Amino acid sequence: MARGVLLDLGGVVYAGDQPLPGAVDALARLRERGIPHRFLTNMSRHPRATIVERLRRLQIPVTPADIYTAPLAVRDWLRHRQLHPFLLIHPGLQTDFAEFAPHDPDAVVVGDAAEHFTHARLNEAFRLLHAGAPLLAIARNRYFRGDHGLELDAGAYVSALEYAAGVQAQVLGKPATAFFHAACSDMALAPGEVVMIGDDLENDVLGALDAGLEAVLVGTGKCSDADRERAESDPRMRFAPDLAQALAPLLDDPAN
Repeated sequence: MARGVLLDLGGVVYAGDQPLPGAVDALARLRERGIPHRFLTNMSRHPRATIVERLRRLQIPVTPADIYTAPLAVRDWLRHRQLHPFLLIHPGLQTDFAEFAPHDPDAVVVGDAAEHFTHARLNEAFRLLHAGAPLLAIARNRYFRGDHGLELDAGAYVSALEYAAGVQAQVLGKPATAFFHAACSDMALAPGEVVMIGDDLENDVLGALDAGLEAVLVGTGKCSDADRERAESDPRMRFAPDLAQALAPLLDDPAN
């Protein structure tokens, strides 16, 4: 049985500006029991400070240290290598990358830029890649469930740039093993002692399994009927209708 938890946010804890049924109470029980947990997200339209504010509005007490975001993993990667990125990202995320000068870029960073994926910006990124700059993907999720239904995510644009420039992106958010392991290490737990709960079969669940964690797919958010069938037929993972039921075995275990 796992001793710690990693949790996706959108589609697991909340949808839009509303908590999903049972999520707030389940997280309150998790805190009351003192079970280590972190929020692990590929979200790339908002900086971490905005995510903290949203969770607090939903009556979920968090600190910035509780939240691991893929954009911050990319920022740390760039810092370590002293690279200057061309940022193909949403304007709302600019504050997480404010330290980088906008001139003379020698790397390309792609996040969910939404309507800011313009032809001119994609061409600029392509030219840098063609000249040898590395391609860094905050994530390569295909789609997500937004306020108005399913929305195209950054993965399609990452694939387009890979194809055009003949390069391979380095993904630094989920499903990158290092991203999962960093969050586990922060809780002082080994990967095998941690369960990941998410609504994305590829990036949350299969990524966690590849990293040596346990994994639960929840039926809220973007989970499709095909995803549920796969989860229910695969002994490596578990399916739960929602976060409360995903956490139930852990919360009910007297060892915790």
